[in-house]
Amino acid sequence: MEIKSAEFVISNTDVKKCPEGIRPEYAFIGRSNVGKSSLINMLTARKGLAMTSQKPGKTLLINHFLINKEWFLVDLPGYGFAQRGKEGRENIRRIIESYVLQRPQLTCLFVLLDCRHEPQKIDLEFMEWLGENEVPFAIIFTKIDKISRGRLTDNLNKYKEKLLETWEELPPILLSSSETKDGREEILDYIQSINQQLRDEQLAMN
Repeated sequence: MEIKSAEFVISNTDVKKCPEGIRPEYAFIGRSNVGKSSLINMLTARKGLAMTSQKPGKTLLINHFLINKEWFLVDLPGYGFAQRGKEGRENIRRIIESYVLQRPQLTCLFVLLDCRHEPQKIDLEFMEWLGENEVPFAIIFTKIDKISRGRLTDNLNKYKEKLLETWEELPPILLSSSETKDGREEILDYIQSINQQLRDEQLAMN
């Protein structure tokens, strides 16, 4: 897929104020500092589209970006930032849950995981929650340029083993690096394949 246009549309904390219409939405979420904004900028080839920061926990809003006038890329707040305080964490949890559970346009949620770490309880619990609520999601491992191939394979296998303890089938797994642009084509092709499927279904209904 070629990204011809990427434009910011709206930021808010209320799912009811998200854009109207039936355009499919692909949302990106992960723990604070997982490299979400960098990944979004890499995918869209727009350096400053999503704000990047060395400070974790900067995205506090639901951010909608219209891609190719066809679909929305949605940047969601990161979860699990301990220094935000109990009230702040609760507020972020409410924003995330309301969007994920109440937004019919959500077509796929990309859960970002830092490939340098072994399976983290907070990520596993979040994915378990998605499964319980039948939310379609895929995993994107970020920062694959930061570790050796051997360690990457080892960490991926540990994640797969952990997930298969409770899942019959693994979700789609993609690998990425914002630095080297690895995974860009695969992620965009995955989105394009779902969009094509949706179009085919729409034609069949008409």
